[in-house]
Amino acid sequence: MTKKTSKKTHAAGRVTKKDRLIKLLSHKTGVDVKVLSEKLGWQQHTTRAALTGLRKAGYEIAGEKPAKGGISKYRILATPQPESSARPLEAANAA
Repeated sequence: MTKKTSKKTHAAGRVTKKDRLIKLLSHKTGVDVKVLSEKLGWQQHTTRAALTGLRKAGYEIAGEKPAKGGISKYRILATPQPESSARPLEAANAA
């Protein structure tokens, strides 16, 4: 078995840190940056950058600060919508 085939086979069932981040952010109660960082093995600034990356990818992420003060918690409110198949048809009809 070559390295290429083993990577392809292994990558199909692999859970990425991005997948784990999305799963953690999907909890209704939310999760704070410190807990995310500990669970993912990232530094806190890396975790905040990953949140920004998810936002840029189309995820709607809410940051909620408790009324009495405390640590902000983040959670996903909406996931990006897949692009519709109408775009290629519009481009083909325009030509």
